[in-house]
Amino acid sequence: MAENKTKETSASVEEFIAALPSAQQQADSRELLKIFEKASGFPPKMWGPSIIGFGSYHYKYASGHAGDAPLAGFSPRKGSISLYMSCDVHGQHADLLSKLGKHKAAKSCVYINKLADADPEIIGQMVKASIKETLALYPQP
Repeated sequence: MAENKTKETSASVEEFIAALPSAQQQADSRELLKIFEKASGFPPKMWGPSIIGFGSYHYKYASGHAGDAPLAGFSPRKGSISLYMSCDVHGQHADLLSKLGKHKAAKSCVYINKLADADPEIIGQMVKASIKETLALYPQP
C-alpha cells in the first residue's frame, strides 16, 4: 500500500510564506492564516512542502488505506489558492459555496484565484463546518 506523502513537518510556516514569489500571495497567505487559525482553533503547521494545515485527524478507508491529514488547510499555488476542506457541493456546504464568491470546487478542495475574490467570513464558516464534518466521519480517540 502506498504511503501518504503529505505529512506534517517542522518547517517554518512564516519562512514558507516569506519565500512565496509575489507580494499578493504573501499577503493573501497571511490573511488566510488568521482566518483558518481563528476558525479551526489550531496553530498552522506545514504539511509536505507547500500545504499549511490546521489540526489533524487519523483516517482509515474501507480499503484499509490509513493515514493522517490536516483538518483544514490551504496552499498558495501559482495559478490559484487551494483551500483544503470538505466541501460537499450538493449537500450541506452548497449554501456556503453559493455565498463564497468567485471559486471552483471539488470534493475536498476549493480554488480561488486570490483572497479578494472570496468572502473571508464564508471561508471561516466553511472551515468550521468542514472540521465538524470530518470529525463526525473520523472520530478521534
